[in-house]
Amino acid sequence: MPNMKPEKTAMPVQDPKIRITNFDEVALGYTEAMARDEAERCLHCRHQPCVQGCPVNVNIPDFIEKVKAGDYEGAYEIISLTSSLPAVCGRVCPQESQCEKYCVRGIKMQPVGIGRLERFVADWHRENSESHVQAPVSNGHKVAVIGAGPAGLTAAGDLARRGYQVTVFEALHVAGGVLMYGIPEFRLPKAIVQKEIETLKDLGVEIITNFVVGRSDTIDALMDAGYEAVFVGSGAGLPNFMGLPGENLKGVYSANEFLTRINLMKAFREGSPTTVQHPKKTVVVGGGNVAMDAARCARRLGSEVHIVYRRSLEELPARKEEVEHAMEEGIIFDLLCNPVEVLGNDEGWITAVKCVRMELGEPDASGRRRPVVIPGSEFVIDVDCMIMAIGTSPNPLIRSTTEGLEVNRRGCLIVDENEQTSREGVYAGGDAVTGAATVISAMGAGKKAAAAMDAWIQGRTD
Repeated sequence: MPNMKPEKTAMPVQDPKIRITNFDEVALGYTEAMARDEAERCLHCRHQPCVQGCPVNVNIPDFIEKVKAGDYEGAYEIISLTSSLPAVCGRVCPQESQCEKYCVRGIKMQPVGIGRLERFVADWHRENSESHVQAPVSNGHKVAVIGAGPAGLTAAGDLARRGYQVTVFEALHVAGGVLMYGIPEFRLPKAIVQKEIETLKDLGVEIITNFVVGRSDTIDALMDAGYEAVFVGSGAGLPNFMGLPGENLKGVYSANEFLTRINLMKAFREGSPTTVQHPKKTVVVGGGNVAMDAARCARRLGSEVHIVYRRSLEELPARKEEVEHAMEEGIIFDLLCNPVEVLGNDEGWITAVKCVRMELGEPDASGRRRPVVIPGSEFVIDVDCMIMAIGTSPNPLIRSTTEGLEVNRRGCLIVDENEQTSREGVYAGGDAVTGAATVISAMGAGKKAAAAMDAWIQGRTD
């Protein structure tokens, strides 16, 4: 009989008072007993609605059945049939709006903790398995992948499993993309990301770092060099700003810069060659996962932190778990507020942020109630640091150096239903197409593009 407990098996976590003093992982993971207990909550539904909610279509009921039986390696094998990054997905995917959203147990109680079980399985494999993947027999075809983030790594893994010689070109000095520079260590340890990447290398994927496509070489040059198709998974790394007076003062960061300094360059460590400000009081503008990450990093640097968001808690787009963790860590939420001016001193440093209070009016085109300024509601927050976390856009370098590559008004690459761009043989997916979105949606796009690239190349050579 299934375990009919109404709530998920609780995830052990670091105490908030301790974790704000370190960058160690907050969620500590299930024990075997916890994992099997949670797995017993799965009803193994015949129609498998959870699978339909997964962008990479992991066979969720079957891998959970393996966990029930204590066959954790078997569970890993099932997950890895469709996911190249299970340890990553188990930690950072928004399961509550994807697979777990469709869980039958979630209709009247909490859904099965699918993400927690995926993390457990991936961690068990990493810590206990001695098996290694083998590179498949080559099919004689060569493809290029631009960007070693979630979309690019997924496309590379799927193509390598089909026998392609895959080369990934990464602009930074280390592979991983947003997994390395954007998501903090306390949510996603970087050693885990690199272990997942090593698995792809075992499949035969070659990764060339410090290679900026559009500068080091162009897409046309890569195709002239013998790459039969190209996948663009270059992400959206260009930060957005609000254009506020004073926004160029010292102490005002984009979330991209702030998080890259901390996550990729380890600026929080004593003696790090890359410095970052250790503020006393910080305002973070935005309400998404990036805002939560920036706020929680600033808190760990010893700062009092305020999140300024123009809508209410119900509209906050960040994951519920991340919001709860931020609140536990003492981060202050100034909701229904919006900055209008950044104030500074004669030395050019930020000293305060002027804000206005908002109220929710009629719904806008997205269906959400539009924030409206309350007249005469201005107030000032004294700060020495401000972090803008209001979204990112794709870098224009690739589109500006590739003739015939069409983009929309936001600068995102336009693709068809098979992720093919306006250039034959050039495919794209992830944030370069959608703008900033989730890791798993980028992986889904990479997976779809890999299948389309394979069909296109094989169709040309038949």
